[in-house]
Amino acid sequence: MNTQIYHIALPEKWEAVQGDYYEHESLLTEGFIHCSFEEQLDAVLKRYFDNVESVTIVKIDPAKLTSKLIVERSTNGERFPHVYGPIDLKSVVEIEERKLR
Repeated sequence: MNTQIYHIALPEKWEAVQGDYYEHESLLTEGFIHCSFEEQLDAVLKRYFDNVESVTIVKIDPAKLTSKLIVERSTNGERFPHVYGPIDLKSVVEIEERKLR
């Protein structure tokens, strides 16, 4: 897959990353880390982050991931990228802090 994917994190969670990998809590509870395609970002922010002040948007190059990436049907039958394992920090190509309020 050549299309970039995006993970939305709370700033304090992203800042706490240590080492070479990022692991979201959903990896333990659901078995994967939720991601989005660029055109899905606004809807995901509105749906799940409406009550937070700011977020960190992490742009990922899927070709550099060592964990398995699967695009699966999710909310409303829409297809979302899910990373089945930790995200290698070497796969992160851009980090954006975005104020929502």
